Amino acid sequence: MPLKRGPLGGGTNADGSRNTEYCSHCFREGSFTQPEITALVEGKLRSMPFPGFLARRFARTVPTLRRWQPQSSKIA
Repeated sequence: MPLKRGPLGGGTNADGSRNTEYCSHCFREGSFTQPEITALVEGKLRSMPFPGFLARRFARTVPTLRRWQPQSSKIA
């Protein structure tokens, strides 16, 4: 979802400033809202319906996304 279309126009950092990298559904007050997102992604893919092996393969890549990199390399 484009950030400008989100209900809050983007997420918020711990200091209350606007975060332009993540949406308000994903990132609020400096932390991610759904730490269990990998399992949710796999379930959503299966319901679309993706074959189980593809759903698992795609969901395995979720933890490699920038969201899970060390905090110092994420948000300035």
